[in-house]
Amino acid sequence: MLDIKDAVAVITGGASGIGLAVAKYWLQKGGKVVLGDIAEDALEQAAADMNGDVVTVVCNVTQEDDCAKLADTAIERFGQINLVAPFAGIIMDGLMLSPDRDTGKVTRKMSLEQFQRVVDINLTGVFLTIRECTERMINHNCRGLVCLVSSTGSLGTAGQINYSATKAAVSVMPKVLTAEFFRRGLGNMIRCVAIAPGYVATPILEGMNQKALEKILTNVPIGRLIATEEVASLVCELYQNEALAGDVFFIHGGLRLGSKG
Repeated sequence: MLDIKDAVAVITGGASGIGLAVAKYWLQKGGKVVLGDIAEDALEQAAADMNGDVVTVVCNVTQEDDCAKLADTAIERFGQINLVAPFAGIIMDGLMLSPDRDTGKVTRKMSLEQFQRVVDINLTGVFLTIRECTERMINHNCRGLVCLVSSTGSLGTAGQINYSATKAAVSVMPKVLTAEFFRRGLGNMIRCVAIAPGYVATPILEGMNQKALEKILTNVPIGRLIATEEVASLVCELYQNEALAGDVFFIHGGLRLGSKG
């Protein structure tokens, strides 16, 4: 079992949502955090609200130099990286094609920018973050975990061809990276897993139309949104338990995705 005390977590998307919850939970357990986000003001506010060893880095995860700076900061300030949590992500929902109800002809379609922007952040950004961080983990002999965030959306959700595609891609990464590390004799040093949350109580969901939210919750057996603290707790358990590797762990309250089974 790994100990969180004095271990160093590098977290992107850290100014809000699940990333922020993981940072707070990690600090409560005595760990240290390098917090990255593109929103500078929100990032600084998040750090100000936390107690413990936390360093912030303004980071655009689609940029190689920014991801390298994020990883270098962890080594320079704390000497190691033990948890890599590339949680930066966006949603830009929309149907790929939208035919008119009366004419049956397509009147709107998802733009290339709408598709590409989500791919750039949710997929390329994840790749760059873990590439830079694990390079430094290997070079500095750091033991730990890469914890990715997929989603129940990886199973396929209408209106999310961009988002679902990126999360499906992320869901296969733990197997690929675990195999690569194993091949190089690093499987006992760096593990990789992914979490796949369902509907989580982030500001976006909590602020949506309440009737729509109630409809969503009819498909969640526990009858409520997942708390960000519950997701953070799972991430920390995955870090500590070294028998957990190469898989995706769902945390969705029994979500049936439209079927009560």
